[in-house]
Amino acid sequence: MDMKEIEREAAAYEGVVRAHRRALHRIPELGYSEQKTQAYILKELQALAPDEVRVFAQTGVRAVFRGNGQGRVVAFRADIDALPVKEETGCAFASEHPGFMHACGHDGHMAMLLGAARMLCEARAQLRGSVRLIFQPSEESADFVQGARAVVEDGRALDGVDAIFGAHLWSPLPSGVLGWRAGPMMACSDSWTVKLRGQGGHGASPHQTHDPTVAAAQLICALQTFVSRELDPQKSAVLSTGVMKAGGAFNVIPSEAELTGTARSFEPQISRDCEAFIRRMAENIGAAFRCTAELDYRRNLPPTVNDAEMARLGAETGRGIFGADMVREVPPTMGGEDFSFYLEKIPGAFFFIGCGDAAKGSDWPHHHCKFTIDESQLCKGAAFEAACAWAFLNQ
Repeated sequence: MDMKEIEREAAAYEGVVRAHRRALHRIPELGYSEQKTQAYILKELQALAPDEVRVFAQTGVRAVFRGNGQGRVVAFRADIDALPVKEETGCAFASEHPGFMHACGHDGHMAMLLGAARMLCEARAQLRGSVRLIFQPSEESADFVQGARAVVEDGRALDGVDAIFGAHLWSPLPSGVLGWRAGPMMACSDSWTVKLRGQGGHGASPHQTHDPTVAAAQLICALQTFVSRELDPQKSAVLSTGVMKAGGAFNVIPSEAELTGTARSFEPQISRDCEAFIRRMAENIGAAFRCTAELDYRRNLPPTVNDAEMARLGAETGRGIFGADMVREVPPTMGGEDFSFYLEKIPGAFFFIGCGDAAKGSDWPHHHCKFTIDESQLCKGAAFEAACAWAFLNQ
């Protein structure tokens, strides 16, 4: 097998990969509820007669294709869950589950990996090593229920794996572009909640209260100074307040106000500094307004940091699939991705496959009710994954 053979096989399977995507798009399911999705993946993989296939991480699937004797092990991951979004694309294969939608491209990720599995199955005898396919549940889940964490904790799923790769269809990139970079690719995803407690009372008698809403308003403004005054200007971070809750009546000053937000960065130390900053500001601003403050800070996802060697291997391999001028080094994004858990354990890399095309209506942002993908990129994605497996094991 060489690059030309992979391209020929990808072209031959274009209709199959597209059909996978459309079938999976019809049955979107939330994290750890992907029973129909799991059944579809199992059926398609079993038809390829892998050396091993099993259910794991509740609703996930793992398959292994062993090559000709001993060698290294390379893994690929596709996320399989959908979002609680009501679809408004109007496409003929729209969601059959009201209120749920594949609004982030995971249907395409599954289709690409199933296509790559078919190519690798046919080349199995030529592979000097093994390929492990991980269909992971619950990538979209918040807090501490991410599917990647469950896969890592499973132990057996990653045991013996020498490298791991992942790819995300990406509407901000033009169709046909493969985005790569060494080092930080996506940010950590921290969440935080501050509860300010004071003394409520009548809205007409504020002098008799310790108003937590005023403290909360001051805190929202003060938090913006983390980036502008606390952080090295040559580094990046985001500190945003997304929710403010306080009171329930127009003439009552409440006893409690609550703020919730997110913090994003590419370095663990910045995350720690941000937590300390929020705590200091909350406690001192609260005290200034005679309120107490309580902080709950959670590190949900670590940053996604690509191994330099694996990133360059993928970029070089991608030039044979996408074309040399379409493989581009991209800046990191403040979005989070639980593929980061794998990269903490194993050398690997995560890539963006551009699928944004205004003429095809595929330039809507991720998680939007009209989000869709440029299906012409599915075959390239499948070929890219198969080619990365070949390059890692055989070159």
